[in-house]
Amino acid sequence: MAIPLKYNLRNLFVRKVSTTMTVLSIGLVVAVFVALMALGSGIEKTFTSSGDPRNLIVLRKSSQVEGNSAVTKAEFQIVRYLPGIEPAPHGAPLISPEVIVLLNIARRDGTGMSNVTVRGVGQDAFALRPYLRIVRGRVFRPGFREMIVSNNVANRFAGLRLDGRVRFGKGDWNIVGLFEAGGTSFDSEIWTDNDELVNEFDRQGYSSILIRSVDPKAQLELIKQIGADRRMQLEALSEREYYNKQTLAGAGIKALATLMTLFMGVGACFAAMNTMYAAVSNRTREIGTLRALGFSRGSILLSFLIEAVLLALVGGGIGSLLALSVNGISTGSANFVTFTEVTYNFRVTFPLVVSALALSGFLGVLGGFFPARAAAKKPIIDALRSA
Repeated sequence: MAIPLKYNLRNLFVRKVSTTMTVLSIGLVVAVFVALMALGSGIEKTFTSSGDPRNLIVLRKSSQVEGNSAVTKAEFQIVRYLPGIEPAPHGAPLISPEVIVLLNIARRDGTGMSNVTVRGVGQDAFALRPYLRIVRGRVFRPGFREMIVSNNVANRFAGLRLDGRVRFGKGDWNIVGLFEAGGTSFDSEIWTDNDELVNEFDRQGYSSILIRSVDPKAQLELIKQIGADRRMQLEALSEREYYNKQTLAGAGIKALATLMTLFMGVGACFAAMNTMYAAVSNRTREIGTLRALGFSRGSILLSFLIEAVLLALVGGGIGSLLALSVNGISTGSANFVTFTEVTYNFRVTFPLVVSALALSGFLGVLGGFFPARAAAKKPIIDALRSA
């Protein structure tokens, strides 16, 4: 015979102080866990959503990132005429030679300087990345010192306002537009004309080439052909694969979240355990009465365990609600693969909230099991004789 659930609910409200402290301690653990995991998810989403599976990025062999790569103009001419590249509306192959340069600039909040990626792109770059859109101003004109800046970058760094000017390379550049790139890594960049950037920094070629393959079979053939061509020291990989390799920062933050949750969870378990031991001590006679009425030891153990889990789930719910306040907030950190600053958004997702509630329930089980077992083991006579 099971003990009614309302018995447990009533006892939670009787011990208001200890219940509140336990709920808050578990809520804090869950809030920290959700916030850190939301940041890690935001970082992963930024990179895994970057890149089109139909696109290939061509780099110098053994180059891990575009900033360390170099593609000569002669190599570009070979690549652009390879079979299997999708044609653009203007008839030429859909291809964009791109140049990466770093701009060291002060943050708007006064916390120091950071590197921002300036990407020089070809005329087909927007067709290859259709999710990028101008939200204010206009697109830069080829052959002019004009830039478009991501909204996120403009909000985080000083002097990058629309219609402003920024000192870069050999002179000043005009900011003529602001763009958004659908939450991808390009939301952390500045774009301009590739030829203008090549001339500004006396480059002999490009950093990378972006191409769109006709179909998956053609993509595999392009990868094989580019890697095997002895006239070039280049290799090609899927654009999606390239950005997936840059998710190390997200993995590190998730590991930190797990470690912090482990240490804080131990404290929360002790808080739940103290609360439940106090409940057992104060309700010894009640336990004896329940046993005398015919409730089994298993029913009493389950009842106290349910009480601890309910306590923890309330804390988990409060912690999840607290963590929702960071959802969508934009922040940034250094990408230790490219040594540039990348902006992310905290992403509190439904599966993450479910995981947080499961974590709180697990903490409740850990904190409530031993007190519940102690309550179930009390002999009936000893329990009824207690003061």
